[in-house]
Amino acid sequence: MPLMDHLRELRNRLVKALLAVMLVTIVAAFYYKDVAEFLVAPVCDLDDVSGVGNDQQCGEGVLVQSGVLSPFSIMLKVSLTTGVVLAAPIWLYQLWAFLAPGLHKHEKRYAVSFVAVGAPLFAAGAWFSYTILPHALDALLGFTISDANNQIQLDEYLDFVLRMVIVFGLACELPLILILMNVAGLVTARQLIGWWRWVVMGIFVFGAVATPTTDPLTMCLLAVPITVLYVFAVLFAWINDKRRGRSRKETLGGDVDDDEASALDLEPSRIEHASAAPPTPRNGDGSDQPAVHADDIT
Repeated sequence: MPLMDHLRELRNRLVKALLAVMLVTIVAAFYYKDVAEFLVAPVCDLDDVSGVGNDQQCGEGVLVQSGVLSPFSIMLKVSLTTGVVLAAPIWLYQLWAFLAPGLHKHEKRYAVSFVAVGAPLFAAGAWFSYTILPHALDALLGFTISDANNQIQLDEYLDFVLRMVIVFGLACELPLILILMNVAGLVTARQLIGWWRWVVMGIFVFGAVATPTTDPLTMCLLAVPITVLYVFAVLFAWINDKRRGRSRKETLGGDVDDDEASALDLEPSRIEHASAAPPTPRNGDGSDQPAVHADDIT
């Protein structure tokens, strides 16, 4: 397909994806208050925390908005985020429809598996972040001094919640990426086991940097589940390497280790000596020059 046709196809897919997000965002704008109430429920349901308590205290100003444009900007933020999430099947399909014609059959199979498993993993990470959100808020707001009213900016709180949801959702994709790399033959279980110290340290550093809080509790709540998922990814890679090794042995024969190349015959093969060419006919005078006939003279 020519380059201009690819660009037209990309433009059409982008337009369809943006239209889907726009339409869902417009619909979500009519229900943004319900979504916002769902997001602020963890902080409003806290008990025995200085400045924050039950629903009545939230109504009295624990969550506050400042500025004339603040309510409108919050409505846009909540509606757009809801539109992007709910329209994900549509814009993901448009992305797939653009990339699929250029993929091989096995690459399509990997991509479908990634989407089929990655979406539930992201949803599980987002749900987990929402369930631990009250505990993180309880730990953070517990540092409020006595007799002080902690008034939380609503827009800052929503940014905090959305960042938690996105970070936890993306973090749960790590084992899936490692599994796909193993299936593609890029890494082995032995390599993943050898890297475990660096990987665990990197996971905890990521948990400390990516989470919007600075307390060690939230860092551990993110890092420990990712570490467990990493162990499951290593276990899957080990099983897959064993299966691949058995298949290779059946094909090539002999004992071939999973991480070693198969034995190759590097000795130069014998070359049979070619038979000598038949001798050139000799002239009657005994010379080796070919005979010249009168018919050859022009």
